[in-house]
Amino acid sequence: MKSRPRRKFFKLLLGGTAVTLLGTNTVKALGKSGSDKSIDGDFKHHVFFWLKHPDNKSEREKFLYNLTDFLNSVDVIVGVHIGEPAGTSREVVDNSYHYDLLVTFKNKEDQDKYQEHDAHKKFVSDTSELWSRVIVYDSLSL
Repeated sequence: MKSRPRRKFFKLLLGGTAVTLLGTNTVKALGKSGSDKSIDGDFKHHVFFWLKHPDNKSEREKFLYNLTDFLNSVDVIVGVHIGEPAGTSREVVDNSYHYDLLVTFKNKEDQDKYQEHDAHKKFVSDTSELWSRVIVYDSLSL
């Protein structure tokens, strides 16, 4: 009976080693080369916002209005997700933020255009007094 957990561990280890040995082309085939589960855009820009007054309904409405207005003005955006914490309770989950924004782009150059876009600058200017903290995670698809 003790050998089953060890067997499972070795199967997982060997499976991971096989993926590593196959190289990044396999990862690309699983991720961005035609998989129905891939997210469009090779550059992901994920932003988390902590509001100063999260219980203030008018401030939340102002934030969301300005956010959606600016996003609709930027043509280099491939995809958008705006969300709130799901309320899941696991040790590794951070539910302390109030809103998250995931924006995808074809490449880093388009994301750079987004950063310099007048609508983005206006959004920051018009809403920065509403948040106390912002964290950004940028990533490139494998």
